[in-house]
Amino acid sequence: MIPHKTERLHALDSLRAIMMLLGLVLHTALTYSSKTYGKGWPIHDPTSNNEFFHYLMGWIHMFRMPIFFVVAGFFGAMLFYERSPLKMLKNRINRIGLPFLVFLILLYPSILFSFDYTIGVFEGNKNVLANALAPFSSISFLQPEKTFHLWFLYYLGMITLVSIGLGILFNKLPRLTNRINKSFNWIFEKPLIRILFLTLVTFLTLLFMNTTWVATSTNLLPDQNTFIFYLVFYLVGWVLFKSKHLLNNLMRFDWLVMILAIMFFNIKYFYRDLFNFELKMLLNALVVSTLFFGITGLFLRYGSKHSARMRYISDASYWIYLIHLPLTIILPALIADWDLSPFIKFLIVLGTTTLICVITYHYFVRATFIGKFLNGKKYARKLSEIKEMKEFSKLKPVLDK
Repeated sequence: MIPHKTERLHALDSLRAIMMLLGLVLHTALTYSSKTYGKGWPIHDPTSNNEFFHYLMGWIHMFRMPIFFVVAGFFGAMLFYERSPLKMLKNRINRIGLPFLVFLILLYPSILFSFDYTIGVFEGNKNVLANALAPFSSISFLQPEKTFHLWFLYYLGMITLVSIGLGILFNKLPRLTNRINKSFNWIFEKPLIRILFLTLVTFLTLLFMNTTWVATSTNLLPDQNTFIFYLVFYLVGWVLFKSKHLLNNLMRFDWLVMILAIMFFNIKYFYRDLFNFELKMLLNALVVSTLFFGITGLFLRYGSKHSARMRYISDASYWIYLIHLPLTIILPALIADWDLSPFIKFLIVLGTTTLICVITYHYFVRATFIGKFLNGKKYARKLSEIKEMKEFSKLKPVLDK
């Protein structure tokens, strides 16, 4: 067991929150992309769209969830080793399992209605409202068929159970565990080696799945590829925790790595037709590994100090992500007839969604039982009171959500 508690890691806490909030940007961009995404995202503004949003969506999709699961693995290991497997399980049930079940049931009708309504508006159908309300004449609307944007909680819960089992197993194999820890210490110390290592691991995972990139499943029936892909990144975060004394080492060449990541992504995006199946796998693996180390290094460099505003955003991110989806779906229908560029519409939908989510969080969640249900405790609303928590935060690691 690790004898000392880890101090609150503001950079990783902020990184996790920003990855979650980028979901709002992603889901808004999908509607105004020049491409359509079938059943995965059935709404598409037919008169106001642009190639930029397909580029933006592809960019965010490459790193958002891999980074989120690495950070989740890091904090999962913190719970396991600094509390206990049992307390970790209880925490994950309270912070992941119960919110998933509650919000899936609560949000499913509004998501179903929003999709049907917006699809009807974009297709120019008559009686749009009546058609969107039709499914609610049957009790079947109370039986969710998909997890929608809550899929990550679904898989995070399953991955947590596996990680607890693996953690208990490796605790009984101390020699093997020490060798693994020493190997990863050596890897994480060397900027080039760690990039090549994560690239190789990602490439082999994609090769095993026989796909150039994971197609995230939102079905209630678990998908093998989705589970395996994000389990790999979660386990990377788990072993990174055992090498946490090397976190600051990730700042070495962070700007250079980020520049390389941008270059690799642009090659992948603009010259994708030049690569065969295996080379696309390899390039995707290289993009995600450089993006991970570049973005994480930059967060560690610029976000390691306590910030009351960033702490507030981190606390709010869970609620904002949970409730944003119906808004990003239905708001485009309300402005569909406005003669505006897709960029202005994108900003209106994103800004309005964010504003509604923040206001509801501030007044109805943060200091109420809902906030305690999601984050484990009620929080002060004023930034001045959050600043007073700075010294206390040094004594208490981030172990919730």
